[in-house]
Amino acid sequence: MATHKSFKITVALMLVFFLSPILGIADNKTEDTTEESFNPTEMIMHHISDSHGWHFFGEGEDSFTIPLPVILWTDDGITTFMSSAFHHDVEGEHIVERNGQKFVNYHEKIYLLNEGEDELKFDEETHAALNADRPFDLSITKNVASMLLTVLVMFIFFLGLAKHYRKSKFAPKGFKNILETLVIFVRDEIAKPQIGEKKYMKFMPFLLTVFFFIWITNLLGLLPGAANVTGNISVTVALGLFTLALILVNGNRDYWQHVFWMPGIPTFVKPILAIVEILGVFIKPIALMIRLFANITAGHIIILSLIGLIFILENAGVAAISVPFALFITVLELLVAFLQAFIFTMLSALFIGMAVQEHEHH
Repeated sequence: MATHKSFKITVALMLVFFLSPILGIADNKTEDTTEESFNPTEMIMHHISDSHGWHFFGEGEDSFTIPLPVILWTDDGITTFMSSAFHHDVEGEHIVERNGQKFVNYHEKIYLLNEGEDELKFDEETHAALNADRPFDLSITKNVASMLLTVLVMFIFFLGLAKHYRKSKFAPKGFKNILETLVIFVRDEIAKPQIGEKKYMKFMPFLLTVFFFIWITNLLGLLPGAANVTGNISVTVALGLFTLALILVNGNRDYWQHVFWMPGIPTFVKPILAIVEILGVFIKPIALMIRLFANITAGHIIILSLIGLIFILENAGVAAISVPFALFITVLELLVAFLQAFIFTMLSALFIGMAVQEHEHH
């Protein structure tokens, strides 16, 4: 499993960071043309990054984009408007004026221009804005909208399943039967073995929520124009912090004794092990968040890189190789979507089980 993860990340990095020399060769071949050269890095980062509008296809004014609410908190209070007020140009030259304030969207970062300024200026060395500040951004971005969509889907699925159990004693059929199977899978293959028969039920709501949230967002992320939710480090950090909070709150006396003053070993070794164990408490959720982020992001980068090769080499014949490979990786991502949800949930249950496990003392 670790080898598979390392391979994906390595291939992704090679495809992205080594495209520049290939692009240079393509530019030499088309030196006389006036068309703007294809930038694979910009294309890939645009698709895997968060944004204030939900873009599906097209460029500029001809693009199909669903505007999302922009909510900004400044010293003058809260300012709201739709993201369609900004121009589609990523250079952010279009200014939105609201409540006597001027806002600029530059590479999906919104700046508040200083009074009397009409253009965003940056320091050439530090690249910091010279005449603008960043307001506190509470906007409904593409990732946030996608998460809300996932929550809505989960509500529809499980409220329907709960309604069935209230009305009938028989096993559900069709899609509800699939949901029941997955719930039983999380209970019997993840919660019980890792946490134990006595205490697993207390953590089932969290484990089920995390499992289905990650799985559904991963599946939605494979659709055209979809958001890269679990490929956003902020999302995986939040998920990892939830697991850490459960470990810290539910850790019993035996767990903390083994962390700070491990029994059964020489006294002079205990302080050294205590430092290692304390670091381990925080390293475990960090490993969870990085594993999920790296695997999902690597998959998207590989697919986009394979498609980008067609435009980099400016040869339609490349599609005969890159498209089948991209389809293969996409199908593989369907498995990875489930696998990463399973791994995150299982490791979370394992870490929680270690914190609540009761040790026998002789």
